[in-house]
Amino acid sequence: MSAGNKISTDGGGRLGHNPFATLGGLRLPPGPAANPASVGAPTAGTGNEPAAAKNRGRVDVLRSTAGRGGKTVTVVTGFTGIGLPEKERLAKQMRAACGCGGTVKDGQIEIQGDQRETVARILREAGFRPVMAGG
Repeated sequence: MSAGNKISTDGGGRLGHNPFATLGGLRLPPGPAANPASVGAPTAGTGNEPAAAKNRGRVDVLRSTAGRGGKTVTVVTGFTGIGLPEKERLAKQMRAACGCGGTVKDGQIEIQGDQRETVARILREAGFRPVMAGG
């Protein structure tokens, strides 16, 4: 490769270059029309998450002490259709509301202590249908 074919990396005068500027003259077909009702429409919560669905499914809220040296934890299981990031967001809300620790493990949310009522309230607000199960 000769010295004339190399691209300069010194950051010279091309930093203000707009890579999309040449697309205007290519006569490309127009993109999909934006729905004016949805542009700038407020969403629920902080604006980062979508509005909660009416019924996102049943989840089991249970109290467990098995394999924990007699310590009680509240376990939320049975999530369908949500990923790990949303489970972690829900667990963070639950930890803050209960004032205790917790984690997401094996697709389940575990909150320290018997916090079933508080956890169920948060799940209802998120659109889930919590069902108390077990002890």
